[in-house]
Amino acid sequence: MTILSELHPLSHSLFSQHNVRVQIKRDDLIHPIISGNKWRKLKYNLSYVKQHKEFTGILSFGGSFSNHIHALAFACFLEKIPCVGIIRGEAQYADNFTLSWARHWGMKLHFVDRKTYRRRHENSYLIQLQKKFNGMYIVPEGGSNSLAIPGVSEVITELSQQTEFDTLLTPVGSGGTLAGLITGDCLSNDNQHKLLGVSVLKGGEYLVDEVQTLLPETASTHKNWHLLLDHHCGGYGKFTPNDIKRLLAFSQETGVDFEPVYSGKMVLALLDKLAQGYFSSGERIVLLHTGGMQGLGGMVERGLLTASDWPTPVRVDDT
Repeated sequence: MTILSELHPLSHSLFSQHNVRVQIKRDDLIHPIISGNKWRKLKYNLSYVKQHKEFTGILSFGGSFSNHIHALAFACFLEKIPCVGIIRGEAQYADNFTLSWARHWGMKLHFVDRKTYRRRHENSYLIQLQKKFNGMYIVPEGGSNSLAIPGVSEVITELSQQTEFDTLLTPVGSGGTLAGLITGDCLSNDNQHKLLGVSVLKGGEYLVDEVQTLLPETASTHKNWHLLLDHHCGGYGKFTPNDIKRLLAFSQETGVDFEPVYSGKMVLALLDKLAQGYFSSGERIVLLHTGGMQGLGGMVERGLLTASDWPTPVRVDDT
């Protein structure tokens, strides 16, 4: 099987101090736009829609700076599939970094208020949307559904060809990536690895049930996984100046760029767990870089980050 993303060793003073070996799986480099877990989650969803001509396109959900919406828009552009984004927020966000690109690639944006957006899991609301948008195939927020699982599970298949490891860390937002990794580990390695998900959400306890729901029956017996709930930095999309300082220092020492919403929180969790003595001496750790670097554009745009410190993505009007 072709290796889809590179695996790089990471060098950092703390790794030597705690006698751990750390590598990073660069899923952020899979594709310049559809990177990381979004590429893997969308892979089989796109194939499904292309094979079932009764669907008129793809409809999905996201916030105004959603990595999923950004990736889906470009993926549908490449595959010539019409797409609609149900966006939480006001129409004034249509020109922000993320949504200007989504519109540029042909996604039709439909803005809803928070009350309406909370209905995104209700069957009655989904039926209304299918009628309104002429029978589109609906992909959940974040792309986490049964078709996302086999795409993400291929991470484990690839890693089995690349290295031997004890522990794999991944950020968790909707649960699909962790569920896919658990599934892949069951299929390939008989549960021999420890899988750690880092919740990027405050109050993320419910994600345990979300992950369990997404697991196929063949993976439901996997017990060697755990969701870390105390590394959200204050909540989704939140971070302190000290968090940014630590993340930038880590990037400078390792030579790998991160964003502070997803993979960056995984990095901070790793550093905290090292300091707590969580990992055994000699433990072999892999970090999964899930991409999402386009999110830096919106954070710089809103003044949340300083442009000179980050690899700022290109805007539509700069092309």
